[in-house]
Amino acid sequence: MKRYLPAVFFMLAVVAAWEFIVRGFGIPEYLLPRPTVVIARLFTGNGLLMEHVGYTALEAGLGFVLGVGFGIFLAVVFVHSRTLELGIYPYAIALKTVPIVAIAPLLVVWCGNGLLPKIIIAALISFFPVVVNTTKGLHSVGAEAFDLFDSMSATRSQIFFKLRVPSALPYLFAALRISSTLAVIGAIVGEFSGADRGLGFFITVSSQRLETVDMFVGIILSSLLGILFFCGVAVVEKLVVPWERGNLMETA
Repeated sequence: MKRYLPAVFFMLAVVAAWEFIVRGFGIPEYLLPRPTVVIARLFTGNGLLMEHVGYTALEAGLGFVLGVGFGIFLAVVFVHSRTLELGIYPYAIALKTVPIVAIAPLLVVWCGNGLLPKIIIAALISFFPVVVNTTKGLHSVGAEAFDLFDSMSATRSQIFFKLRVPSALPYLFAALRISSTLAVIGAIVGEFSGADRGLGFFITVSSQRLETVDMFVGIILSSLLGILFFCGVAVVEKLVVPWERGNLMETA
């Protein structure tokens, strides 16, 4: 409790100051709504709002799985082939430097307004941390550990699965925590470029109608969805990597 109380008190102080400023200066709702109004709208939202949340969660989840799977695959390829690592890795870095906002409209043109372009965008934005950290983790094994396995006549597969993989797991989960939230961002950016459902669509429509309360609700739900993904990865990490017992705030 002592660890989390300062963050809770800080949030309450910000919300209280926000409420006081809006009420005291008479700021109109379309410019800056009171937090009490936003919270009331958040808890009294209809089923359509939850449908938007579910659709964005589906896009982010599928993109996350796709990006993570491809990132792990490339990391395994890199650790087994130095030539392929030197040939492909620079292009993975180059892909990261391209703004995802610039790619999103192009994917919508190619793949349409449906689910596929958002999944691809979420996969692209969550792929890079996984391939970088997993490659680093697979290469992080010390020479003494290799000598020990060689002295016991371990095969290449035994060295990989019993030495490299356990060493790489903390690196992998550090990347997964980052990628899980990035996947949500990628899905919402894709929805900004063209969609008929999802939180990005909800925020875009609300902004066009100057429904500022709904815009804040969409932003809060997007943040909560990212936190939910992050916490899900953290729970799995506690089960898969029990020797890494850092708390959630430290692993963030």
